[in-house]
Amino acid sequence: MIASTPAVKPVRPYFSCGPASKRPGWKLENLENAPSGRSHRSSIGKSKLKLAIDLTREILQVPADYRIGIMPGSDTGAVEAALWSLLGQRGVDVVAWEAFSEHWVIDIVEHLRLENVRAMVADYGEIVDLSSLNFDHDVVFAWNGTTSGVCVQNGDFIPADRKGLTICDATSAAFGQKLDWDKLDVVTYSWQKVLGGEAAHGMLILSPRAVERLETYTPPWPVPKLFRLAEKGRLIEAIFEGETINTPSMLCVEDYLDALNWAKSIGGLDALIARVNANAKAMADWVERTPWVAFLAADPAIRSTTAACLKIVDPAVVAGGPEAEAAFSRELVSFLEAQDIAYDINSYRDAPPGLRIWCGATVDTTDLIALTQWLDYAYAKAKREFFAKAA
Repeated sequence: MIASTPAVKPVRPYFSCGPASKRPGWKLENLENAPSGRSHRSSIGKSKLKLAIDLTREILQVPADYRIGIMPGSDTGAVEAALWSLLGQRGVDVVAWEAFSEHWVIDIVEHLRLENVRAMVADYGEIVDLSSLNFDHDVVFAWNGTTSGVCVQNGDFIPADRKGLTICDATSAAFGQKLDWDKLDVVTYSWQKVLGGEAAHGMLILSPRAVERLETYTPPWPVPKLFRLAEKGRLIEAIFEGETINTPSMLCVEDYLDALNWAKSIGGLDALIARVNANAKAMADWVERTPWVAFLAADPAIRSTTAACLKIVDPAVVAGGPEAEAAFSRELVSFLEAQDIAYDINSYRDAPPGLRIWCGATVDTTDLIALTQWLDYAYAKAKREFFAKAA
């Protein structure tokens, strides 16, 4: 028997892991001050881009001696710029515990073709042995795995006296989880995750150690213009003052500024993290009392607070194998989307079948709680109909 239809729907049914939900209260009219039709090299264009950098530093609490640049190609472009410009001076440890960081493994091993490389890839829901990393090497890792729901909790595993650089893809951690800046030499992220900004633009943050590498080491391969951070042994300082490598969308810049100003208005980084933690707790409380679902990351010590990756554990569904699990998950997702309860909560295409629900700072906890009630309702409905079809 299916329980009665939940009385409350999420006000904003946007639980996609990227692009993520816009901030509460967002309207298209918020972008009316964007200098559309103006050059990004005009005084107003450069001032907007510089303001985006300055507010990023303030909200994200980036140290004063770290450089911040706006890059093309979203987080991917920012990571690639770091890999192509910085690697090759010493050995590399590259680790992955989700789909996107596996791409960095492929780039380093198959495209840059570095010789002294240790590549370690964990299964979905697991993490590599962090104590085995060699910090005499450069170390490339993702802080938070959006497709697996796995993250590091802090930077304690990184030694202060490391010889290599730490290159951290923090795309779904920045603004939602505390980053240990003194342990990170390169940090990248995109606007469309925790702050719900528009896509196609990435951020590259460099420590003084990373800048020193750029100014004292030239890689043996050609560096594409879109990834070029230094010329003739000098950092291209203009990139870190708002003079972007290629033409940015000033509408997207205005939207990022709107998100940053919202973050500032609610109390900055601490308030953003508090919103994320409240969402993560609501999700964890529901999973704990719900017998048909479980986190992909079974160990709470490595579980993401922003990306909740879930698997179906109902024995009747699991008995049918991965195909049945995938089909059942599709039933849930399709029903919830048709009812305007939740959009785009299917698991990542390369991940095990299940659900992926964004718990970032722009999501309201009340909406997430309403979603869990509808998930229970959709599960009961889907189970009856799914097995009726099978019969």
